Amino acid sequence: MSADSELLALWTRGWALTRGVEPPAWDDGGWRVEVGAEDQMRRYVFAEAGEALARRAETITEAHVFLKVCAGEATARPLLPARWTLRPPGFLMTLDGAMAIGPDRDEGYRVEIGPDVRPGGPVVFCTVRDASGAEAGCGRAVIVDDRVVYDRILVEPAHQRRGLGGRIMRALETATGSLGKGALVATEDGQALYRTLGWRTVSPYTTAVIPD
Repeated sequence: MSADSELLALWTRGWALTRGVEPPAWDDGGWRVEVGAEDQMRRYVFAEAGEALARRAETITEAHVFLKVCAGEATARPLLPARWTLRPPGFLMTLDGAMAIGPDRDEGYRVEIGPDVRPGGPVVFCTVRDASGAEAGCGRAVIVDDRVVYDRILVEPAHQRRGLGGRIMRALETATGSLGKGALVATEDGQALYRTLGWRTVSPYTTAVIPD
């Protein structure tokens, strides 16, 4: 399975915006993003598992360079040299229409929406705080062309199973103008949540990296 290359390009542009790094650059069959983090120097993102992925995997020998591909583990693994290890699976997902409305479970939580702290920054941030003011969850989103790209939707373990993930997503949806079209990459747990909100899975999303 693979993903539409334009959709993946849009998602990758949005991911770079939400992380505050340089826009992706096309590089021999995939998009290269210079992340510059201690645990992730750069990433290469591919719409399908094919020759371009295999070529790139063969040339990389250092740690902290990530390969991301819209394919399942069984398809991607044979294209990677043995030095590469796979991370837990992900899923590229899209939304076409308004998100489903969930139950109103306040439970003392407060939702805060704030703009990007960088001058002219396009990213919208959402923070959920408990009654004490401590952060219970967060997320961010950015508009790219006609879609909203959602990223880093997190709920702290002590506050899970209380509907906060859905509240963060709907708050970001409203804050970005309720365009009715979205894109994100989900974990397995996240995929289950987003399905209840009306999202659909486009393709598996496999991550590989060379360990230290």
